[in-house]
Amino acid sequence: MSRDQLVGSLLLTVSVIIIIVYGWLVFVSEYYLLILKLTGFIAIAGVFGILAWIGYTLATTPPPKPIEEIEKEIEEELKKLESETKEQQKIGTGEPRPSRPSET
Repeated sequence: MSRDQLVGSLLLTVSVIIIIVYGWLVFVSEYYLLILKLTGFIAIAGVFGILAWIGYTLATTPPPKPIEEIEKEIEEELKKLESETKEQQKIGTGEPRPSRPSET
């Protein structure tokens, strides 16, 4: 049996045992009211804890750059690369070469 199968079997067994014990505590035990209160509290605390974490993350994360600013940076980089390419072509051949072959 591989390790993954062993972990899967263990998770299945522990889950079934917890379901049986929880069912017994809720339906047979005299502590059913306390168990139901704890279950409700844990469920609500878990859901709203996750929502609080999402809210905190949204509140503390800086907003992204506007698209226009990103486009402007990309255009500047492209112009810079084009000028560097032209300079390299002038140095390498003595004159600039066309960027694509002519259609004639």
